[in-house]
Amino acid sequence: MKSPICDLLGIEFPLIAFTHCRDVVVEVSKAGGMGVLGAAGYDADTLEIELNWIDEHIEGKPYGVDLIAPTSMATSDDDTRESMVARVPDEHRNFALNILAQHGIDGADVYEKTRAGIAGGFLTESKATNIIDVAFAHPIKLIANALGVPPKYMLEMGKQRGVAVAALVGAKEHAIKQVEAGVDVLVVAGTEAGGHCGEVSTMVLVPEVVQAVQGHDVGILAAGGIVTGRQMAACMAMGAHGAWTGSMWLTTTEAETSPVVKEKYTRASSRQTVRSKYRTGKYSRQLRSAWTDAWEEEDSPQPLPMPLMSLVSEPALSRVAKLAEGGHSGARNLATYFVGQGVGLMNEIQDTRTVMREFMEDYLLATERLSATLED
Repeated sequence: MKSPICDLLGIEFPLIAFTHCRDVVVEVSKAGGMGVLGAAGYDADTLEIELNWIDEHIEGKPYGVDLIAPTSMATSDDDTRESMVARVPDEHRNFALNILAQHGIDGADVYEKTRAGIAGGFLTESKATNIIDVAFAHPIKLIANALGVPPKYMLEMGKQRGVAVAALVGAKEHAIKQVEAGVDVLVVAGTEAGGHCGEVSTMVLVPEVVQAVQGHDVGILAAGGIVTGRQMAACMAMGAHGAWTGSMWLTTTEAETSPVVKEKYTRASSRQTVRSKYRTGKYSRQLRSAWTDAWEEEDSPQPLPMPLMSLVSEPALSRVAKLAEGGHSGARNLATYFVGQGVGLMNEIQDTRTVMREFMEDYLLATERLSATLED
């Protein structure tokens, strides 16, 4: 395909797949797109293991890495495990434990072994530098920062190594700041997106950003609720150079997603997601469940800043996931995970290659329909 993104990244089809599953990374890249490994939750050693595996299986195809190195967090390099845990109010833990109890789950030891590492995906300055060094030691073609302007070190290393640096944006003013900082690719994510997202829809945000950065040499990837080729075609008609996708890979056979949550996804409508601060401390979109409903009640405590909120939510939801897979009915009602509003179009569990092929076919059909509207 003719696209600046294809030229920049050395790929055949401008579809980027964000995923925490290394198998999905490999399959998407081998099919002509680009897999991007979400490195949240990895330390330097575990990321090295994952990237070594990808290098051995991807047959030289391009791939990328996505980090979370936000510009503002409630922790720093000086924080210890004990100091982070101590900053979480008992009110929040007790509220979470009460939710579990109401659904027949014994949460007595849920927080006994709480580790600051639960929030390890959100990197402080020194941790980010270590992770970035690991990523650049591998033949990546793209490195992305999911929250805020990428660290200066990442931008400098990208220029030195010839690796494109991307950043996710949810507002026009954010896009302008990213371009001024020197990023190569803007991932323009509408509020429909799963995970961290803003409040402007993809249909409005993409052309707004395209217009705002006109004249700058920057790639633009549309994101937010995109799970079909026709949606990518629509975004490219608005000026995007391709699509960044995440949710659609969560229902692949290879994905790390809990089988219970995969089943929920295939039955969910686009209205069954919620945008909330109660998972990470920043607004993120996830599947609505009894867990998310409880935190939206009037008597719930206020959300904690990132990453302290994760120290409340993740231990409890980890217990929920394990019990749900074992058939516990209360846990199944509580089970949730990040997903965008495109979940209403995710109706089957398929292997990654099939998803990729159907997406490409749908894109071609959409472009043919558009071409047919033009007079001879």
